[in-house]
Amino acid sequence: MPSYRLPALDQDFLLGDSMRGVRFLLEYAKAEERLRAAGIRSTIVVFGSARTPVTHRWYAEARAFGRIVSLRGGALDGNGRVRDNVIATGGGPGTMEAANRGAADAGAPSIGFNIRLPHEQLPNPYSTPSLTFQFHYFAMRKMHLAMRAKGLVVFPGGFGTLDELFEILTLRQTGKVNGLPVVLFDRAYWTRLINFDVLVDEKMIERKDLKLFSFADSAEEIWRQLVKGGVKTRRR
Repeated sequence: MPSYRLPALDQDFLLGDSMRGVRFLLEYAKAEERLRAAGIRSTIVVFGSARTPVTHRWYAEARAFGRIVSLRGGALDGNGRVRDNVIATGGGPGTMEAANRGAADAGAPSIGFNIRLPHEQLPNPYSTPSLTFQFHYFAMRKMHLAMRAKGLVVFPGGFGTLDELFEILTLRQTGKVNGLPVVLFDRAYWTRLINFDVLVDEKMIERKDLKLFSFADSAEEIWRQLVKGGVKTRRR
């Protein structure tokens, strides 16, 4: 009988409305346990469109950036030591794939935080299998993307990318997160898409809030901006 089933083995019970908080906790705990076991102390998060084609300059630069960070940031440190500045993405195709692929080019691990969608998003083939996760809750996925981040790089994207960008900027603006450099790739795209000065002119934000992010137009320039913002280079 269903009532006699052990709760932990009762899928109908676990997937019911009353257990939503438990499922939320499980999504936190599973990824957290695996990341700790892998020695992942900090990450560099890359956001960007899942629709970016392999032939686009954005893809090429995201791939180059993933390699640069992995070689210079500490992701290759292993053998019982912690790993820093490990590339972390949303785990899907496009820009996310490119950044994970760059890490793979360097022989470094990288993280893919996938989300279950109505039209299934499959993991790209370049995130490390043991560090590739699936989430149901966007909020918990965002929490994992943010909690170890030492830098955020945002390539051109759509609604999802904008959502993720402005959430991190809000955390920075309100002091919930400190010392997290945010770099927007392709100044022409972002300044054409968003007139940030209007927010200042209309007193929606302060002029100093524009210093919460910077722009870059190459993979090397992204890395320079991150280091300028406090990201540590690989230990020697």
